[in-house]
Amino acid sequence: MRILVIEDEVKVANFIKKGLEEEHYAVDTAFDGEAGLYLSEINEYDLIVLDLMIPKINGLEVLRRIRGNKNNVPILVVTAKDTAEDIVKGLDSGCDDYLTKPFEFRVFLARVRALLRRERTDAEPVLKLADLILSPVTHKVTRGGKEIELTSKEYGLLEYFLRNPNKVLTRTMISEHVWDYRFDSMTNVVDVYVNYLRKKIDKGFEPKLIHTIRGVGYILSPDRP
Repeated sequence: MRILVIEDEVKVANFIKKGLEEEHYAVDTAFDGEAGLYLSEINEYDLIVLDLMIPKINGLEVLRRIRGNKNNVPILVVTAKDTAEDIVKGLDSGCDDYLTKPFEFRVFLARVRALLRRERTDAEPVLKLADLILSPVTHKVTRGGKEIELTSKEYGLLEYFLRNPNKVLTRTMISEHVWDYRFDSMTNVVDVYVNYLRKKIDKGFEPKLIHTIRGVGYILSPDRP
């Protein structure tokens, strides 16, 4: 899943980004409202984390414009503005949850998970294809009952595949969802990580699930294209 963090304090933004990436999310950061609004318009996000006291365009205005663009992405406001009036104003402007600073990171992560679950109420409690199973809650991955250890990027890649089974995914689509917007899609990193993942979930198992679509990208399917 891909998250946008709009926060002008670089240390705080990097702290949030690092913590989210350790939980297998792809994270983009913006340090002012103008940049954050631009990224929200050109990319598709599963969640936006938004500070209110940011330069160029303040957080409430960013929030209003995102909603004005008919974008219903879940938005978690994280701010030092902690009065009842501030909280009411934020919720009335269109945010889905409001967390005041300072905060415990485990509480922040719980809020993130809750918003993502709410957005995917129709989703399966686990993601499954053939005998490959991934639990978004525990991050546990098994195939044929055998637990498979994955790195953060391998996990993010597999989750994206499992949320799009039997669909051809281009290298650009994969890089946009698993890496951040600074990723250079002209490198072969996507191919390298697909090969890493293939060795872990396909080697020694049948049927093979990851297939290369020459000149296009990859597909996760129990049937060879």
